[in-house]
Amino acid sequence: QVQLVESGGGLVQPGGSLRLSCAASGSISSLNLMSWYRQAPGKERELVATITNGGSTSYADSVKGRFTTSRDNAKYTVYLQMNSLKPEDTAVYYCYADILSSGSYHYRNYWGQGTQVTVSS
Repeated sequence: QVQLVESGGGLVQPGGSLRLSCAASGSISSLNLMSWYRQAPGKERELVATITNGGSTSYADSVKGRFTTSRDNAKYTVYLQMNSLKPEDTAVYYCYADILSSGSYHYRNYWGQGTQVTVSS
């Protein structure tokens, strides 16, 4: 059973920083694309950052220069370093990954359970 588990959310003041982690576990053969999404109350889920298994990254315009995503392929883990946080960054953050599980022939999409990030004074 493959699963993604996020950690690192919480309450932070504007201008502060948080680091989210997302670890994949289970019978995994390979991890491909890994991404971070977020969903604020009353809004649609939006893509925040993506990192390929080769380390190429892309970001939403709203977080460029403030957020950095990285991954540790040996640990099946992706990170999201969030700096200069703003109240509008408040949302539930979700991890997403394309994973080839052991014994499978096709990659499948997996989502984490989400972690709350609240930016408020």
